[in-house]
Amino acid sequence: MKFSFYTLGCKVNQYETQAMQQMLLSHGHTLGEFDEPCDGYIVNSCTVTAVSDKKTRNAIRRAQKLNPNAAVGVCGCYAQSAPEEVRALGVDVMVGTADREAFVLQMEQAAQDKASHAHWEKVEPSGLPRAFEQLPAGGLAARTRALLKIEDGCNSFCTYCIIPYARGRVRSMPLEAAVSETKKLAQEGYREIVINGIEISSWGWEWKDGSRLPQLLLAVCQAAPDVRIRLGSLEPRTIDEEFCTMLSGCKNLCPQFHLSLQSGSDTVLKRMNRKYDTARYLESVRLLHEFFPNCAVTTDLIVGFPGETEQEFSDSLSFMQTCSLAAIHVFPYSRRKGTPAASMPEQIERSEKERRAALAGEVAAKLHNAFLTRQIGTDHDVLFEQTEKGYFTGHTMNYVKVYCDAADLRNEIRRVRVTKLFEDGVLSELI
Repeated sequence: MKFSFYTLGCKVNQYETQAMQQMLLSHGHTLGEFDEPCDGYIVNSCTVTAVSDKKTRNAIRRAQKLNPNAAVGVCGCYAQSAPEEVRALGVDVMVGTADREAFVLQMEQAAQDKASHAHWEKVEPSGLPRAFEQLPAGGLAARTRALLKIEDGCNSFCTYCIIPYARGRVRSMPLEAAVSETKKLAQEGYREIVINGIEISSWGWEWKDGSRLPQLLLAVCQAAPDVRIRLGSLEPRTIDEEFCTMLSGCKNLCPQFHLSLQSGSDTVLKRMNRKYDTARYLESVRLLHEFFPNCAVTTDLIVGFPGETEQEFSDSLSFMQTCSLAAIHVFPYSRRKGTPAASMPEQIERSEKERRAALAGEVAAKLHNAFLTRQIGTDHDVLFEQTEKGYFTGHTMNYVKVYCDAADLRNEIRRVRVTKLFEDGVLSELI
């Protein structure tokens, strides 16, 4: 049978989609595109914003229209947090943020016997104790970049975020399993492994034995010294002298650190229930630049949080510049039912949130341009991936997008010199 996927949200969702794809392929099925007739359609949902919810609902309706006789299944965070809304759309199979293997088996059965109109769902409360669900790591594209999920869940409960309610509490992949998966991916020919999770900074927290993320990262880097190791989003508390001292000697650790900020105002950070202030964040940035020269520190920023004043917003813009951030993803605050922030007073109008997002976006663009400009004349190892606009493109260790006029470089790591800015990255020449 032929199955297709529609994946929304973060790299954890991408990882879980790839794992389910591998399960289906191992059972003798094929994969198709989401816009073509298939026997089964799987929507891996996200619920970070109201827009994510809407995209999930639209994808379900699209699949049902494409082939009314196909089985349609939904999994992920939206299914976990709003199962009644998904159920109302008449899907055949539904699971939340666990039990992917059972979900795949039920999808196969539903696609094989759609005429029976059997419905199956399993959405258990996210607050129940859960074990780490280990799924096959890797990817299905050319052996360039693989995803490896080492952690799931979050205990932080930021006031704006629905994810702890959808994903449950922190649970971690054992260090030995992470090392084993890393070696396997290296043997399969992947050139880069992206370490991801819902909050990888909390890896090992539940064991209460002193386990910390730097220990796992060091072991992973040493397990595959010829493979790049890139990190997912980090919390500022992760970056201390121990982290930097332990990992700065790992030549295969990519010096790109996505350090969550969310606001550059201390008063807003407090209302968000973030576990740091701007002084602690700035110290993390300083340490990273000291131990990892020419690293890229990137971040997320939420604008229009309830009660955010013009001064607090202005403080955020100033702080972004103080940190000389390399790239910033700007998000207007999205009200999520069930979170403390949803019932806070002084909710900000949509038009004002959009205005602030546009202003923050302008600052972000200038900072990104300045970071790219600093790369001109410097040499980098680039992992080339595909062709775009007549050039081969890839990324440096610090995640600068590089364009190069050269013959087939797919899945090669080559040394280049950056010559000038180009499109959303830089032009380069082979050395």
